Amino acid sequence: MKRNSFLFLFLFFIFMVSAFSQQLPNTLTQREKKQGWTLLFNGENLEGWTSVGKNKPPSIGWYVNDGVLIVMPQDGKRGGDIITAEEYTDFDFKVDFKLTEGSNSGIKYLFTRYEKGGWLGLEYQLLDDEVHPDGKLGRNGNRKTATLYDMLPVSSKKRMNPVGEWNTARIVAKGTKVTHYLNGKKVLTFDRKSSVYKNALILSKYNNAVPSFGDVKEGYILLQDHGDEVSFRNVKIRTLK
Repeated sequence: MKRNSFLFLFLFFIFMVSAFSQQLPNTLTQREKKQGWTLLFNGENLEGWTSVGKNKPPSIGWYVNDGVLIVMPQDGKRGGDIITAEEYTDFDFKVDFKLTEGSNSGIKYLFTRYEKGGWLGLEYQLLDDEVHPDGKLGRNGNRKTATLYDMLPVSSKKRMNPVGEWNTARIVAKGTKVTHYLNGKKVLTFDRKSSVYKNALILSKYNNAVPSFGDVKEGYILLQDHGDEVSFRNVKIRTLK
């Protein structure tokens, strides 16, 4: 009896240690706070987010449920994209995302208004690669998840969890260099001044933008409403010096 009681207490202790060691969604650890991370989503509402060209977020299309930010059509209508209230130059950005079958979305960064081309931004693609038609379009897979949309494919094999499970996207932009990560693994690095980037730009849908697409110093972070249900959480950023 004593042995069973001891075993029960030991297992209970292990369970409690494990439970408390797991970081709650939409929170920052003390280490992250010291590193300069800030939350862009508070787990409750769209505070800190607006719509393109407006001073408030959409009234439909985006909602929060149990600490998760969800975009999906309502009565067949889209709410539209949401952007951060602030612009960023050099940054480290992270977000957890969860796709639904056949869904399409994206994270645009350095998003700003061009003299010619309107509002544009570099895009970290989010896609159900296997089901959505865009996964088979473009060149060399440059419209699949974690690519620089319509420009550069991932440069190494990615580890992506299945549709319906959480994945983590990370974008690090410093000067003209940008790196995309997926689930902690570096999958794409490019320089916006390089010949590789410029050649990809010529073949892309952005080749007529003025100034040259991506040749900007700062811009907003955008979460895309593409008309499909996609979930987000743990949206955070830190500025780099």
